Amino acid sequence: MEFQDVVRRRRMVRSFTDEPVAPEHVDRLLSNAVRAPSAGFTQGWSFLVLEAPQDRERFWAAASPASSSRDMSAWRAGMGRAPLIVVPMASKAAYLGRYAEPDKAGAGLASPGAWTPEDEARWPVPYWHVDAGMASLLILQTAVDLGLGACFFGIGAAERPAFHEAFGVPAAWEPTGAIAVGHRADPGEGAAGSPSRRRRRPLDEVVHRGRFGA
Repeated sequence: MEFQDVVRRRRMVRSFTDEPVAPEHVDRLLSNAVRAPSAGFTQGWSFLVLEAPQDRERFWAAASPASSSRDMSAWRAGMGRAPLIVVPMASKAAYLGRYAEPDKAGAGLASPGAWTPEDEARWPVPYWHVDAGMASLLILQTAVDLGLGACFFGIGAAERPAFHEAFGVPAAWEPTGAIAVGHRADPGEGAAGSPSRRRRRPLDEVVHRGRFGA
């Protein structure tokens, strides 16, 4: 598939069949993910791959909110059939440690002040999650290229302790989100779990040339 077609066709798919994802496709999703850029080439990411039905059920039990302001049953039914869940995780400590190394200790991530080399205050944004997000986008795009569907979604703060415990994830690793991958269900199936359709904002609303608002 041409790259422009991959970009154009990428959508968040929220309803899947239970057809398995081929092992070679799982390998390609992950191999492409680690081609993402990372600050200082830290590569401070890990990917929890859940394919076995019992592992996926354990994930949904741990990561699903106990209560919600809206009915999530249709969304959960469509997403729950996805045969593959990938949880990209980031290690803040890996980045703080990397930028304390001699070749990076003077890197201008933030204006020098009272911080020490391993101080999080150096970082204007949490690049550990930025990098995991870039890796996640490569998974989403690779899924399109393979003729699959995928959806990136968050794991709430209240559900994170249960997620960590369910899968033995050390506290140093924080999930950036999770990605459900599989074969897209027939159009219209699970539509009740999809958000209201919103238009894509045109370029002239989001692109500012030379000056914000220009």
